[in-house]
Amino acid sequence: MTDKSLTTSIRENYQKIQRKVSDVAQLAGRDPESVKVVVVTKKQPLSVVESVIEAEVTILGENYPEEAVSKMQSLDEKNTVEWHMIGHVQSRKARLVAENFVLLHSLDSLKLARRLDRFAAESDRKLPVLLQFNVGGEESKFGWDASDESQWENLLPDVETLLSLENLEICGLMTMPPFFKDAELTRPYFCQLRRLRDYLSDLYPQVKWEQLSMGTSVDFHVAIEEGATFVRVGQAVVGQRPI
Repeated sequence: MTDKSLTTSIRENYQKIQRKVSDVAQLAGRDPESVKVVVVTKKQPLSVVESVIEAEVTILGENYPEEAVSKMQSLDEKNTVEWHMIGHVQSRKARLVAENFVLLHSLDSLKLARRLDRFAAESDRKLPVLLQFNVGGEESKFGWDASDESQWENLLPDVETLLSLENLEICGLMTMPPFFKDAELTRPYFCQLRRLRDYLSDLYPQVKWEQLSMGTSVDFHVAIEEGATFVRVGQAVVGQRPI
């Protein structure tokens, strides 16, 4: 049985975020329906996830494949949501992702891509993925280095290899910019990812580069103004993670 007070709180938080997303999108001249909120439930216990689902959240984002799949299995018939993998995936966890997730936001290497492609083929499915790019040049962040626009041409051999993998469906790009308390400081990084998306779209028009996963609780309004189609929001909806 879910905690009704927790469910009510999560529902109110979620609706508040949805209203903010809608308002920002409209002010930016965008269709609010073009922006989806991914509610991040990593490290949250199953009871919280049950309340999130009861609150009519539709997309959950997880960072750890084993933790997420355990939740999926425990929920059984209550599992009525889309599960997105948003964190770095070790290549040895590729099978779990290929078999269980609706979308991978964080494809960050050819090694991982090849394993995902193989396991997706074994599952007789095509796995939708976003390519993760490091637009801030931070050593602590995963993804292809796209911090220097003059070097983007060097990314193309890997992109072409990715496009040759028949069981992966590239849908767009993802990034995690440097953290700033002032959300406005993230704008150049979101612009950079959008420009990279446009650059790749011009070169490979046969691919649907529609999705941009960028923006979190602290800066999603700036991300939406710069074209985000997925924003990843955790604590603003579900509260603090248990220690």
